[in-house]
Amino acid sequence: MRRKHWVIAVAIPLLLAAGDVVYWRIAAERLRTGFQAWMTAQTAKGWDCGSSAVSIGGWPRAATVTVPDLKLRHPGSTIPGEMDVATTGIVLSVSLLNPTMLRLSLTGPLHVRLGTALDMVVTGQEASVSVPLRQTGPLYLNLHANGLRLEPAAGAWQATLGLLDAEVEIAVNAATDQSEPAATFAVTSEAIALPAGIKWPLGANISALSVEGALNGPLPETREIKAWAEAWRDGGGSLEIRHFAIGWGALGLTSTATLALDEQLQPMGSGSGRIVGYAQTLDRLAAAGKLTKSAATAAKAVLSLMAGTTDGDEPSSVEVPLTLQYRTLSMRQVPLVRLPELDWPAR
Repeated sequence: MRRKHWVIAVAIPLLLAAGDVVYWRIAAERLRTGFQAWMTAQTAKGWDCGSSAVSIGGWPRAATVTVPDLKLRHPGSTIPGEMDVATTGIVLSVSLLNPTMLRLSLTGPLHVRLGTALDMVVTGQEASVSVPLRQTGPLYLNLHANGLRLEPAAGAWQATLGLLDAEVEIAVNAATDQSEPAATFAVTSEAIALPAGIKWPLGANISALSVEGALNGPLPETREIKAWAEAWRDGGGSLEIRHFAIGWGALGLTSTATLALDEQLQPMGSGSGRIVGYAQTLDRLAAAGKLTKSAATAAKAVLSLMAGTTDGDEPSSVEVPLTLQYRTLSMRQVPLVRLPELDWPAR
């Protein structure tokens, strides 16, 4: 009798372990098959795709597929334009305890080149993208990164981010349905170090930057870049910035805005913002030649009248209306800065 109990006590864990191995094997094979099907689908869409032989792993906690030497190239005649993407390693993983989300983790440097731009290299202590395995509602995407570093392959400069979190949701019927936003997004980042080779008027460090908003209007089905922008504008498309905040040197800014495209496909819109440290910020911008001294003086005079009195030890702060028209950002009819022209490629 004791022997029978001993056999049962040993057999149950062995059966559970064997079942877990079978479950892991099935999940890993499905993940590998899904990746291969995705590569085939991208090839059918005009991408040039390739990688070295993939391998499965991750047991006992997850099913993983390791993809070495992944290369993706788009010829550039349609959205997203000419693009080359390459990485020495990426891992696709699904938790065996909660197999609802697919996670893509970067394990090596990521090279990205858009058009004739520089070959940019992205590395990070941690960098991953998560998406649901089954899409039962809006397409959801989550990006998380720590210790992110961006630099050209030549290594002439570098920019770093201590933390980056982003969430994006795209509506199922984004091409036709106008009853809800076509897409919503939220991005937060901290400890941003800008390239040291450039003299930044507000300093080379941004303590925090966040933006939350929605893209309204149906997303056109055409993939020609300029035609897409024209169709989105003509369909009543707008970009709603529900919350924007930045801490950069003496400047602290929180704002909301609604933007669209004008007849020349240039951004236009209006909004409002609360500015902390405006006097010091305007002085720095004028000293760096980003604003004329007369524009800075006029802006400070208007803002001082709107702000009222503050304690001497506190930074100046004020709430102001902002408008963007004909590429000129203005505050209460006072021009602040003229933006460069946005050049949309025909293809």
